[in-house]
Amino acid sequence: MAIFKGAGVAIVTPFKEDLSVDYEQLEKLIDYQIDNGTDSIIICGTTGESSTMSHEEHIEVIRACASYVNKRVPVVAGTGSNCTDEAIYLTKEAQKAGADAALVVTPYYNKATQKGLAEYYKTIAASVDIPLIMYNVPGRTGCNIAPATAAQIVKEADNVVAMKEASGNISQVAELMNRTNGDIDLYSGNDDQIVPIMSLGGLGVISVLSNVVPKETHDICAKYLAGDVKGSLELQMKYLDLCKALFCEVNPIPVKKAVQLMGMCNGLVRRPLTEMEDENAVKLAAEMKKLGIIA
Repeated sequence: MAIFKGAGVAIVTPFKEDLSVDYEQLEKLIDYQIDNGTDSIIICGTTGESSTMSHEEHIEVIRACASYVNKRVPVVAGTGSNCTDEAIYLTKEAQKAGADAALVVTPYYNKATQKGLAEYYKTIAASVDIPLIMYNVPGRTGCNIAPATAAQIVKEADNVVAMKEASGNISQVAELMNRTNGDIDLYSGNDDQIVPIMSLGGLGVISVLSNVVPKETHDICAKYLAGDVKGSLELQMKYLDLCKALFCEVNPIPVKKAVQLMGMCNGLVRRPLTEMEDENAVKLAAEMKKLGIIA
């Protein structure tokens, strides 16, 4: 059974003025997502700025999210690392904290061979009981999970059940689905490729866009799953320019600004990220106004 079908939001982590986590605001964001049809909350991912968190803070944010969501939708915790032992620790702690699944990015900076990637995922999987989603985002990590490697991993590790695919390489995704014979749950990691990924057997998206238009992102997936491919595609195209605006600077800078423009956080990011350039912020606001998201 899939962890979720539809749109999972890679939710931002709101901060107070002193850059500590604003848990009260996080609860409001979670409610906003669930009230608007979001199918899963992905906490402490790239968009959640987990790379700037201490281990203790990372685990506490997962715990707070899982507790507040209270099984209304599945909670998926980001727990990957470029150190296998650290990834094991975070994944174990995420399970204890109440996460329903873990999103495990490939090792970054030190990278890994394909053999190393297989060992990394199988070792982490063996340490926990919750399902794992492999996260393939070579543009950030410099490391790509080859389709043959992914197929080997899902065959040999029962609880590695899914892939968040953000390589942008549709041909590679097609090969992945062919090699796994449908034995892997596929999620788009790119908001501008939801429909193409679903056409290859994907179940939905792990989305940045959902922070801004949760109902509409859910509907892109729901329409496709219901057989309304035309309706799904129309929504995908409607929000294509917004997707571009949300990635005109490194994620999560623009989406944090978008959520601020919606009056739902102060937009602060932790260093080394900086606030959005004024010129780009104006373009983002204009696109949001055009779509009626803000006045």
